Amino acid sequence: MIQNQFHFEKLYNEYKTLVYNVALNYLQNIEDAEEITQDVFVKVYHSLEKFNQKSSYKTWIYRITINRCLDCNKQRNSQKRFFIFGKKSQNETEYLTTANFEHPGILLENQEDAAILFSVINTLTENQKTAFLLSKLDGLSNPEIAEIMQLSISSVESLIFRAKVALQDKLSEKFNTYRKKK
Repeated sequence: MIQNQFHFEKLYNEYKTLVYNVALNYLQNIEDAEEITQDVFVKVYHSLEKFNQKSSYKTWIYRITINRCLDCNKQRNSQKRFFIFGKKSQNETEYLTTANFEHPGILLENQEDAAILFSVINTLTENQKTAFLLSKLDGLSNPEIAEIMQLSISSVESLIFRAKVALQDKLSEKFNTYRKKK
């Protein structure tokens, strides 16, 4: 038990920043990223004895983080749908607004542009978004992404390519709409 505790602490110290950054990039909200980080390490702690070592700890923790982020997005989207159909919370604005864009790594003057970029990234399919974020923001190689997502390398390459094309199309639309307003 003591050895397990030591092992967990070592994993936590090694991967807490990685988990937080992945969650922040995925959700663009500081509180959500902190909650996801906590949830991931609770799951790691409870699952450590069952870890089968078919993959590395890093890959396993990435997978848990991404799955938890996807669950969070699904939950957020279902709450918004419920509100539209009449369910109200104590704080109605909580469901009426999209996720607030909070990313400490982006300078204040660039936050509006970054918010637009992330709003477009958030329209990608789950797999495209995951592959794109892991590639472009986390700087992982296609083989690493393939292992995390449990896909072939060619599938990852295709997802990243399709994500880039979709982003290019959607961002050019947004830019043209923005220019027409001025």
